[in-house]
Amino acid sequence: MTTVLAVLEQRDGALRKISHEVVTGARRLADALGGNATVEAVVCASGPVGNAGPVGSFGADKVVTLTNAGFAKYAPEGYAQAIAERAKSGSYRAVVFAASATGKDLAPRVAAKLGVAVAADITDVAVAGGAIVVTRPVYAGKALLKAKVAAQPAVLSLRPNVFTPVERPKAGTAETVAVNVPPGRVTVREIKPAPAGTLDVAEAQIIISGGRGLKDPANFKVIEELAKAFGGRAAVGASRAVVDAGWRAHADQVGQTGKTVSPTLYIAVGISGAIQHLAGMRTSKVIVAINKDKDAPIFKVADYGVVGDLFEVVPKLTEEIKKLHG
Repeated sequence: MTTVLAVLEQRDGALRKISHEVVTGARRLADALGGNATVEAVVCASGPVGNAGPVGSFGADKVVTLTNAGFAKYAPEGYAQAIAERAKSGSYRAVVFAASATGKDLAPRVAAKLGVAVAADITDVAVAGGAIVVTRPVYAGKALLKAKVAAQPAVLSLRPNVFTPVERPKAGTAETVAVNVPPGRVTVREIKPAPAGTLDVAEAQIIISGGRGLKDPANFKVIEELAKAFGGRAAVGASRAVVDAGWRAHADQVGQTGKTVSPTLYIAVGISGAIQHLAGMRTSKVIVAINKDKDAPIFKVADYGVVGDLFEVVPKLTEEIKKLHG
């Protein structure tokens, strides 16, 4: 029987939200492969993962926890060895990761151990003539490339916020397997979380990003107030220019050299729209641009554009959003 292996992510013993997207994408692929193909979800951890069970509601037929004392935090070499050995042990047609910070590091490691390539940053997956066909943005998001993946298993990574989690309840089973692999030479000693209440731009459904048009790092409070108006559902992003200037942390950077995002709503404030920035946010569902320069490149990709002084427009927008949320 054909099986698709979905690699989940956990942090501090709790499953990350992006894991639901991975299972949804894997389920879509399994259904397209036909022949009663199944989805097996696997997560590496030092012990039981508290909320791993519910992934069955997103289409996983089985949830397997690979346990090792060295897996409390991300152990790149140990994780890669454990997942590769699992992939080699069964008739897996594909191994699916998230194209997150962890997935971008882990997927190539696993692929190398399996002797195959990685189809990365996928925005769609299908099956044609028995072959897996993937779609991914190319040329800084200006075009979409479709490619057939000949390798088996096919190693894929899915762009975050593209595969919207869909509940497809399965009578899934759970299994815990102790794996005896060395954690590896690389040791993650500490993960410094963002301040309480701060969302990761790679996972947020709403992102408000600021650029040089804010004129001063202190003026990011205008952006932060707008983000708060969405009731904790919005993250604050930044362009490369302001990150390079030291105004914001690199973790906030959206773009080709930062994070690639696909939120439901992306609001670009005071961002001109350099090609490397567009490459990181072009696949957003709805793009709103606010800029005083009517010829700014950002307006070419925006669904809605406001030409005006951001220091007048954004506070008014914030007030209207607050009214909508009561």
